[in-house]
Amino acid sequence: MTLEAFRAYCAAFPGFSEDLPFGPEVLAFRVGGRIFALMDVDAFESVNLKCDPERAVDLREQHPGITPGYHMNKRHWNTVRTDGSVPHRLLLELARHSYELVRASLPRKVRDTLG
Repeated sequence: MTLEAFRAYCAAFPGFSEDLPFGPEVLAFRVGGRIFALMDVDAFESVNLKCDPERAVDLREQHPGITPGYHMNKRHWNTVRTDGSVPHRLLLELARHSYELVRASLPRKVRDTLG
């Protein structure tokens, strides 16, 4: 999967925004100001995605391309390879799952403005 395709998919989520909070090489996708995806801009080899802790463990056991989140809370974040070792459909599903988890954690007032 390419960064452009991944970005296009995520950009359709209500309230989507992106920025480079850690320098020009690390891209963050956000909802309501909170990060739901984090990746390297230059080498889109993987993406960090938030995940339900129980599901995160199951996914890691089932897919070698899914590991505990690099530089993230290992209980709540996974690093998902984008090289095809994780099916693209699953990668997109996990991006949606991450978005939904982060959106659900926002204050109701913020969620209501997202559409």
